[in-house]
Amino acid sequence: MEAILNSLAQVEATHCHVFTEMLRWLMPILAGILVLRCAAPLLTFRREPEIWAWLCLSDGKRLAVTHWESVIGRSKRSDIVIQFPTVSRSHAVLTRYDDGSWTIFDADSKGGIQVNGRKVSIHALQPEDIITIGGIDMMLQPISHKQEQRLAQNRTQAASTAGMVANVLLLTVIQCLFCISYLLGSIQRSGMEIMIGFGGLILCQWLLLTFYLCIRRRSFEAESIAFFLCTLGMVAIAAVKPGEAVKQLIAMVIGIAAYLLIGWSMRDLQRAKKVRYLAAVAGVGFLVITLLFGKEYYGAKNWLIIGSLSLQPSELSKVCFVFAGASTMDRLLKKRNIILFIAYSVLICGCLALMNDFGTALIFFCAFLIIAFLRSGSIGTIGLACTALGFAGVIALKIAPHAMRRFSAWRHVWEYPLSTGYQQTKSMMCIAAGGMLGLGAGNGWMKNMFAADSDVVFATVCEEWGMIVALLPVVCIVALAVFAVRSAAVARSSFYTIGSCTAASILVVQVILNMLGTVDVVPLTGVTFPFLSNGGTSMIGAWGLLAFVKAADTRQNASFAVRLAKQGRDEDE
Repeated sequence: MEAILNSLAQVEATHCHVFTEMLRWLMPILAGILVLRCAAPLLTFRREPEIWAWLCLSDGKRLAVTHWESVIGRSKRSDIVIQFPTVSRSHAVLTRYDDGSWTIFDADSKGGIQVNGRKVSIHALQPEDIITIGGIDMMLQPISHKQEQRLAQNRTQAASTAGMVANVLLLTVIQCLFCISYLLGSIQRSGMEIMIGFGGLILCQWLLLTFYLCIRRRSFEAESIAFFLCTLGMVAIAAVKPGEAVKQLIAMVIGIAAYLLIGWSMRDLQRAKKVRYLAAVAGVGFLVITLLFGKEYYGAKNWLIIGSLSLQPSELSKVCFVFAGASTMDRLLKKRNIILFIAYSVLICGCLALMNDFGTALIFFCAFLIIAFLRSGSIGTIGLACTALGFAGVIALKIAPHAMRRFSAWRHVWEYPLSTGYQQTKSMMCIAAGGMLGLGAGNGWMKNMFAADSDVVFATVCEEWGMIVALLPVVCIVALAVFAVRSAAVARSSFYTIGSCTAASILVVQVILNMLGTVDVVPLTGVTFPFLSNGGTSMIGAWGLLAFVKAADTRQNASFAVRLAKQGRDEDE
């Protein structure tokens, strides 16, 4: 009897080995096809300038208005350029609203603006209003309702329903294969958590896809990328801490809810501007609460412990910071607003410095640079900020010994393999052991390493599934960032442009710090890999940032944060 049982065990082990070997070769192919199908539309969509109105000058010349927010001025950087000496470099801002109405704002110009001969600072334009800018008379001629419908019909379609469903089907196959591979190698008590984790992922993506189809949206590439990244995160958890799969699934559900809520808030620009102020207060509030009641781990006081839950509120502050930094064009041109934002950024980074969380402070600073440049367009401002960072960095290394220890081991981790360089040297050895195709599910050594599912999650995925699969998340984040930059040229509002570009830059910087920190190219800062790293607040924050990227998508029927074109005068959607 014992011999029979041993034979059965050997047969089962042989089958598991064959399945694992097959999967090592199959997974890079399936994952590569999925990433290519999702990234290609984001990288190649046709950017189409939209003409929403015409400015008709007194000499018969017509100037196209191609954005919902347009700067009128003499500067070449203005959206509508009027080369006349009496016109200021940035003279006025012309704004369109969801209901089709238009408003003109004075951008603190020298000569001001007049409407029907009366000087105004802000004015809701009516048909036949005569606008005077720098002594030049003009009238605004919005496009007609039929022209607006034609504009919507001619706009690039995001994707087909069949393509969306095909991507999610392929992703589901990948998730099922991952799940089976870890179930075969798991101990009995963790098998249920692994099944719930992957099963919940599959259920969430199909429910979100169904919701999109119900509201007539035809773009699911960014969401498919996010779910693919979450899948690899679940893979790392299954390998290292399978018991936390359910907790991460719950965090992902909350993150999706936050994603939809932020997208809804940006659906109406006036509502988004109101939420912006609440987000600014919340961003500082999260950090102040952590500073007062947080717990210190490894030199940084960035964790908030509530019962059995451990939270990192600075991850949520990133989303709030993007919201606070985004602004409409009529406010960007006022120096007071950029000064207030600089003060707000200093307050945020000051709180992080007091918490000794310099990795997160660096992310916020990079986000500040993006926002400051987009808001001011001034290279001098950026140079001054970088100089200030240099001085602040020197002071930080003097007052924070643990940060100095990280820098002392940087680029020399092999000289300290049993102390400060232990985590990185072991990670690089495991990456090399994994090679291009990996060792297979559960066959890696990284599961014995501290923070293998968070700080050095890149090494865990590399070891078990190979370099090809591990680099695909990097490709995904880069694709989202390129999409945000390409969308900026045709974005309807600076609010969406600043939000999407800043959110994408935060995701990219986090990937750089996490991945390159693991292989000792940059200092290891403990920054998470978006969507991959195990951590509830990190997951929620990543989904929140994705909402800003999605809101900037102006392809036809692509983003739930953009209203559909009306089919009739009295029909809303």
